[in-house]
Amino acid sequence: MIVLSDADVAALLPMRDAIEVVAGAMKEVSAGNANLPLRSIVDVGRPNMMGVMPGAFMPGSEATAPCYGIKLVSLFPGNPDAGYSSHQGAIVLFESQHGSAIAMMNAGLLTAIRTAAASAVATRALAREDAGVLAIIGAGEQAEHHLEAMVAVRPVREVRIVGRRREKAERFAAHAREMHPALKIDVLDDVRAAVDGADLVCTVTSSAEPLLSGDWIAPGTHLNVVGASIPSKREIDEEMVARAALYVDYRPSTFAQAGEVIGAIESGRIGKDHVRAEIGEVLGGSKPGRAGPEEITLYRSLGIAAQDLACAMHCLTRARAEGRGVEAPL
Repeated sequence: MIVLSDADVAALLPMRDAIEVVAGAMKEVSAGNANLPLRSIVDVGRPNMMGVMPGAFMPGSEATAPCYGIKLVSLFPGNPDAGYSSHQGAIVLFESQHGSAIAMMNAGLLTAIRTAAASAVATRALAREDAGVLAIIGAGEQAEHHLEAMVAVRPVREVRIVGRRREKAERFAAHAREMHPALKIDVLDDVRAAVDGADLVCTVTSSAEPLLSGDWIAPGTHLNVVGASIPSKREIDEEMVARAALYVDYRPSTFAQAGEVIGAIESGRIGKDHVRAEIGEVLGGSKPGRAGPEEITLYRSLGIAAQDLACAMHCLTRARAEGRGVEAPL
């Protein structure tokens, strides 16, 4: 077994590579080439929890080897205040010929990268080509990776940041200015002001109550709603869900775990057919993307094990080629 550290994952999975890996994985998922049981949540003392995400990835392309595995990830919302990532855990990969465990790697950074990469895949497929004003709601680890992801796929020139705590948002903005000196980057205190006239909006919080109203969003905007991963949390209101052309990563998890979508269905604002497509269907050409420059598009991301498995296999393949990682025979 090869064990890969956080530093290994950072070196082996740059954002531009991750975007292509996730795009391929999403096409395979929508083609039916993955077995993805729903994420299980284990209460380990509120607000902390552990997510268990098993999956089998059986790509139709010979470019990626079939594999199966599991991600075990702890979500501790208070960790950033102590200098730790909010996501801690490990991914274990198994090969499909004999069922042997072949790799284990840090799940925190890989999760952060693949989540932002998935938003980039959706943005590349759905956002207007000229989208240049980006609003990021949230100032944690995902905000940093989402900025990198959005810059990779659209000509971003202006960034507006809103965080729950002003000082944390200012720290993120200062770091972002160092990494992206060509961008105009501002910190705002009001979500409505931040999204006013924005072309791209990324919500990357763990809010239990909607932070963003559909009434605030201008025609032509693309949104990536990312942060809330359990039904009790929701970052946007029902008006936003109903008003937008809605795209998802995987329908079964959307209807079971996306609180905003579940709430809008239960209230009668939308039906399940309001989901226009999985993003993999758009990438594969079987379902349409943006209908015109004035349409509002919304990608509701939950994250699925196929993304983790595909990124983990990419890391393992590169690690073997480059001699990275530690061999740990079982």
